[in-house]
Amino acid sequence: MLLLARTVRGLENFACQEIAGPVRRVRHREVWFEAGAPPELHTADDVLVVGAIVTGIGAARADLGRLRGLRPDLPPAGRGLDVSASFVGRRAYTRHDLEDAAGAALSRVYGLPYHSRRGGQAPPEGTMAWRVTVEGDEAVLAWRPGGRPAHRRPYKLASVPGTLHPPVAAAMARLVRPEGTVLDPCCGAGTTLIEAARQGPAAYVGFDLDPAAARVNDPAGRWARADAGALPLTTGSVDGVLVNPPWNRQVPARGRLAERPELLWRELARVVRPGGRIVALLHEPFEERFGLRVRARHGLRLSGRLVTIYEIQSRTSRLTSAGRSRWRK
Repeated sequence: MLLLARTVRGLENFACQEIAGPVRRVRHREVWFEAGAPPELHTADDVLVVGAIVTGIGAARADLGRLRGLRPDLPPAGRGLDVSASFVGRRAYTRHDLEDAAGAALSRVYGLPYHSRRGGQAPPEGTMAWRVTVEGDEAVLAWRPGGRPAHRRPYKLASVPGTLHPPVAAAMARLVRPEGTVLDPCCGAGTTLIEAARQGPAAYVGFDLDPAAARVNDPAGRWARADAGALPLTTGSVDGVLVNPPWNRQVPARGRLAERPELLWRELARVVRPGGRIVALLHEPFEERFGLRVRARHGLRLSGRLVTIYEIQSRTSRLTSAGRSRWRK
């Protein structure tokens, strides 16, 4: 079975690393591979079954007429069908034009009603969900066998402004993978640590000035109220860190970080053991200080913005700070 994993731009290699079998092809936000059934890929937005490939879909609107000849080799499923679409490069047609052209062609093949998204309405429950992507002059049509996209995690019942996209959090978690304690000092809805827990055994602890959403998403998790600028942890007590700091973009910095944002890095340098790793999602270049050094960078595009996942390592002896006690549940 030929499958297609859709990813955030920049996470294609992470998805490749998760795929057990050989990768057939990598395109813009796509990884093609073969498997007997769609697997769970933590770093993918969706995993789809390739149904048809149509060439000759250039930039002209008239090129969409070539979709009339598609013949997907997949059985019908559902009471109707819907299509979502995207393309790379400038075109003389819109996303909705592409969706409607593919939807009309699929409707003729399957004899099912097509539900357009052009007016902003969501398709009804139980439709056969298709995705069409165009890169160069090649259109790929793929079907989602699951009920919803892979990035819509069942655990995420509560959210907060600036909450992290789960596949991005999963990619960050793959970069830590320590045999010990992992910390998120600004845990928000708990996404980073929950994604880490889904990938392997370890101890996790999350702090936030308001950890209520994290407690809803994982009632059994170790969540506590604390200021990231003064962590209630002993020196060298954690093995790894996952962090998406609130640097006054979607979320304003609060507590001690509102006045002194550098306190976050000073505290992380203190509580992470020597040689431990910090994985941080940042909008600005990381300034090396407090003995923290950049080990690797991974560029992404999130919501139209360029961001970077930094792998940061502690290389110096531990900083000390009096009056800090190990956190207890």
